[in-house]
Amino acid sequence: MGTAPRVMLVWDAPNMDMSLGSLLGARPTATFRPRFDAVGRWLLDLAGPDAIAEATVFTNVVPGSTEVVRPWVEALRNVGFAVFAKPKLTEDSDVDEDMLAHIRLRAEEGALRHVVVASGDGRAFREPLEDLEKHGTSVTVIGFREHASFALTSEVIEFIDLEDIEGVFREPLPRITLDSLPEGGAWLPPFRSLRSLLEARR
Repeated sequence: MGTAPRVMLVWDAPNMDMSLGSLLGARPTATFRPRFDAVGRWLLDLAGPDAIAEATVFTNVVPGSTEVVRPWVEALRNVGFAVFAKPKLTEDSDVDEDMLAHIRLRAEEGALRHVVVASGDGRAFREPLEDLEKHGTSVTVIGFREHASFALTSEVIEFIDLEDIEGVFREPLPRITLDSLPEGGAWLPPFRSLRSLLEARR
């Protein structure tokens, strides 16, 4: 009997947090944080009843921040996600290579039917993902269209905007950009209070 096919999600937490923060112009509040239970249900739906669905999140932990990060990691594990956590010791200690190593491991096992990568980092992922597609594994990138041009311009990678997955955000993201202005115009709110100019002088 053959191994059951596997559908795997690999979530690049540092990159997704940075992309979301850049969209919002600030650190995301609870209202604008993605709901991983909704992402998990979407992945199960994608996998269907015959495949193994594996959900993984890769994250860096800055020394001294464990008390802040622990509840988030525990919540993820409670939903059914595996978490790969790595200390952020230098600017270069990101998790891209760990994500790619995990994808390679699953691909070498021979049953990887579909890989979903949540990241806007084309530098790290474009070539390896297009290569997987050439070898018969379906590839989807989920993220924010403003930060995932590598997936949008690829001829083989499917792209799904995270906001289009049902239930991932409690409120619509404030995504007015200069590229998506409505005909009647739109206000673009300041990223910070004007008063911060005075604080910066102190």
